[in-house]
Amino acid sequence: MQSNAKIKVVHLTFDMRIGGTEQVIKSLIENADTQQIEMSILCIESPLGPFANDLLTKGIHIKALSRSPGFDRNLIKKIRVYIKQHHINVLHCHQYTPWVYGVLAAFGTHTKVIFTEHGRFYPDSSSWKRKLINPWLHKITAATTAISQATKNALALYENLPANDIQVIYNGITPLLIDQQQTVQLRHKLAIGKDTLVLGTIARLDPIKNHLMMLNAFKKVLNKGVDAKLLIVGDGEMRASIVVLIKKLKLEQHVIMTGYQAKPHHHLALMDIYLLSSLSEGTSMTLLEAMSIGKPCVVTDAGGNPEIIAHGVNGIVTPNEDADAFADAIITLSSDSELKKAMTKQSRKRFEHKFSAASMGSQFQNLYQEITKT
Repeated sequence: MQSNAKIKVVHLTFDMRIGGTEQVIKSLIENADTQQIEMSILCIESPLGPFANDLLTKGIHIKALSRSPGFDRNLIKKIRVYIKQHHINVLHCHQYTPWVYGVLAAFGTHTKVIFTEHGRFYPDSSSWKRKLINPWLHKITAATTAISQATKNALALYENLPANDIQVIYNGITPLLIDQQQTVQLRHKLAIGKDTLVLGTIARLDPIKNHLMMLNAFKKVLNKGVDAKLLIVGDGEMRASIVVLIKKLKLEQHVIMTGYQAKPHHHLALMDIYLLSSLSEGTSMTLLEAMSIGKPCVVTDAGGNPEIIAHGVNGIVTPNEDADAFADAIITLSSDSELKKAMTKQSRKRFEHKFSAASMGSQFQNLYQEITKT
């Protein structure tokens, strides 16, 4: 392509509902150098979702292709027509299914394909069909990226992709801006005492997030005499089970369930320690948000968590599904104000160095430029 021409990138994804993958795409678009790159979005499913509505108001072109059940051959044609009509230079496919459709659609065109894996199912598994087809798909893919080393390892192990040809680009976000007055007002609204330690998490109420282990750990923290409240922000299929366990453990006076919050930034700011008890994670966006405002974190060693939280530096990493260890980590932080203060400083520092939107955007822009040179 001509060196002075803009690189036209289209992001191929499932949809633009609220989630980690969608937030990455939104961040890439909002932080793109518009003098050099022009971005749009193709969704293989509908409805588009809230993030799409926000981007549409900013003039970003977004189209839903409405995939049919089963393997939709017509979807391949639709993607192919789009990339030809719009002279797309880079088809950036997010997650496995969009990648399969994207590679087949771009085959034989001048469009370069990037595959980004955002996370894995739990428990992970492989398929002999995928293991057969993936090496061929990889050969006609210009670049493959993963959001963590753990995700990269899973691609190599379960998808038969060469590890030495997978680049790790960590998710990045814009640091949160917090209004301290609103945080104070929220504390008052939730009737949390000024000296009460606030623990919390922001995540969909899904089995993979393992809120039940967190509740069991929290009970152990209270049993040690810690004056604390647990703030659970989010909603989902596990809500009823969580409520049942709260009652069983007699935690009704100590756990606050807020339900889904469109902008939970001040809930996060209210937390003294951020908790993440997931069974599996890629790169948690809320974990990055917590770091951006200097929150010390207690996390399980699932997926990319240990790559984000340096154990003993900006948080504590515990073995997966170990309520005792999780509780001990919380107790350690709650009883050591100097350690908590040091981790607050390190959280911000580590975020700025490795997980900012600017860092992620710069790495992908360099990749777009590199693969379109040939």
